[in-house]
Amino acid sequence: SAKIAFIEAAIEHGVLLFGNFTLKSGRQSPYFFNAGLLYSSSLLSTTAQAYAKVLSSSRIPDFDVLFGPAYKGISLAAVSAVSLYQQTGKDIGYCYNRKEKKDHGEGGTMVGAPLKGRIVIIDDVLTSGK
Repeated sequence: SAKIAFIEAAIEHGVLLFGNFTLKSGRQSPYFFNAGLLYSSSLLSTTAQAYAKVLSSSRIPDFDVLFGPAYKGISLAAVSAVSLYQQTGKDIGYCYNRKEKKDHGEGGTMVGAPLKGRIVIIDDVLTSGK
């Protein structure tokens, strides 16, 4: 399955580590997921296929937009949107934020699809929400 292939690839390439880790929130965790190591097309593809499979088969209601918070969530949202379309034909938007406001061109802090409707956030980690 896509989920098992993702976990196996993440372990094999050191993206998913097991041990004792102190997270940014200060919490302790028995594992650490480093999305920064998802830097090859094969790893991104495997990840996107797994994320898309979970999104399409979960109890998440229909959604309109995938949002990837800067910085690591950006690529996760983009490749997941593409893979979801390839797997299901569902054409959804994706967007991301900039950490620094842009004052030229289109400006602002948001890039991509408007944050409207039902939104799913895709990020590399969620701990305390801070």
